[in-house]
Amino acid sequence: MRQPHFRLLCAAAVIAPLAACGGSDDGLPQLSAATPAALLSCTDLASKISYANTAITAAELVPTGSLKVAGKDVPEHCRLTGRMFQRVSPVDGQSYAIGFEMRLPRNWNGRFFYQANGGIDGSVVTATGVIGGAGWLDNALNKGFAVLSSDAGHGRPAPFFGLDPQARLDYGYQAVGKLTPMAKSAIQTAYGKVPDRSYIGGCSNGGRHAMVAAARYADQYDGVMAGDPGTRLPLAAIANIAGAQGYASLATTPSDPATGFTQTERTLVSRAVLAKCDALDGAIDGMVQNNAACQAAFDLDRDVPTCSGARDGSCLSAAQKTTIDGLFKGARTSTGTKFYTSFPYDAGLNTNDWANWKFRNSLNLDSGAVGFIWQVPPESPSGFNGPSFTLTGNVDSMLAKVQATNATFTESALSFMLPPDYGNLPVLKNRGAKLMVYHGTSDPIFSSDDTVAWYETLRRNNGNAASDFARLYLVPGMNHCVGGPSTDQFDMLEALVGWVERGHAPDSVIASARGPGNPGGANADVPADWSANRTRPLCAYPQVAQYKGTGSLEDAANFSCR
Repeated sequence: MRQPHFRLLCAAAVIAPLAACGGSDDGLPQLSAATPAALLSCTDLASKISYANTAITAAELVPTGSLKVAGKDVPEHCRLTGRMFQRVSPVDGQSYAIGFEMRLPRNWNGRFFYQANGGIDGSVVTATGVIGGAGWLDNALNKGFAVLSSDAGHGRPAPFFGLDPQARLDYGYQAVGKLTPMAKSAIQTAYGKVPDRSYIGGCSNGGRHAMVAAARYADQYDGVMAGDPGTRLPLAAIANIAGAQGYASLATTPSDPATGFTQTERTLVSRAVLAKCDALDGAIDGMVQNNAACQAAFDLDRDVPTCSGARDGSCLSAAQKTTIDGLFKGARTSTGTKFYTSFPYDAGLNTNDWANWKFRNSLNLDSGAVGFIWQVPPESPSGFNGPSFTLTGNVDSMLAKVQATNATFTESALSFMLPPDYGNLPVLKNRGAKLMVYHGTSDPIFSSDDTVAWYETLRRNNGNAASDFARLYLVPGMNHCVGGPSTDQFDMLEALVGWVERGHAPDSVIASARGPGNPGGANADVPADWSANRTRPLCAYPQVAQYKGTGSLEDAANFSCR
């Protein structure tokens, strides 16, 4: 498949210097640390900032405490808003622009953070800067980063922007390429210097944006943080549609796939998984740390009772076992060709988030994204019915259309959505930049198995030394970016900065559960018999957390990565 390369706007681009302090132990360049600076001006920035195809619409000083994170006041900062590349589409007649906001702290740490947002974008989310996980106790803005957030080129969180070919490209990868040099130029005006170090991070589609940056814009970013990345998003969405069709075939209410695999039945399976796998890490604690060993140990047909009569929640029917296990092993075409990877059996498949993605979002989100953003040609908006598209659509046809092009849509969805050659990443590696990826093992929409397969490819292509510049951290039990019976609260950004700027390669990151009273917000999926603040190390793959044999099961100090 042809992989186009969008060129950054070079005329006014300002690229952060690749300063180095010698080499690291792995022979790769060691990037220098950022140095702080103070904001020179704010309210007059709208008139001072000049960049091609950019209109700054407002600049205002935001006082300390106007924003809070986990109950703490975010310090005073400047908020810029603006638009890039305003236009009227010759295809659908709608107005488009890349909308953005930047938040520039009074006391700046010398770093830039691109906040890659999730879903299908379409709105400018407050530019605070994610740090990884959920229930954030801190954010990039509070840490002193200059942060940018955007709508990725369309101002409505609806899939109909896919009728415009340029809006598709902006959403896929070009908005990041256009915004990045503009943001660095604005920072230079605001502080008198460009950022010493630049970072990008997000989860879900934001994780995909980050992976795209690692592949396409590695010369622009020193650190990349990708959570539960929808790296092969169009294929994952079609796999979820295929899954909805499979669950609907088992449903007692045909229009409701959830009745094909009820919460009671999902709880039955999750308990069977724990019975088989919980102790593999040396501790019976309601968590599956050794995910790979679990997949080898657990067998749905053998380890879950088969119904001899009607389904009553204590068993699965033979048809259920065949269909569900087939879906977990990976979605296939009508001829049996697998087009998306397997999903691991894990403890978090009985949660509301898991059900929302499998049974509801497959009908109402994936349908619109596939139908309008990725297919060539797109569906007609007139009379489009999302649930009908999902439950009756032809999966083979969808797959063909997301790979197709025509005179109007000259790049296929697989071309503009997937990071090119992301199993190698030579630019990121050779300039000393770093990549940290995390993924929940109970993610129901983007499989952690898919991310593991990518990382294994990266390892092979780099002489089994990919950990010198890229590391993967599986989060046991976590659903899609958040929740599940998991320790889903962690600060990966701090670890990334330490690796990029000080050479401290993170073998693990400490994560906490969000039980009742957590200042970042409680996670309803935390089991009642866990400590409210249970901690675990998230280990750099392929290592897993193993219990040392003594000490509290609630304390990460009693687990080691091996």
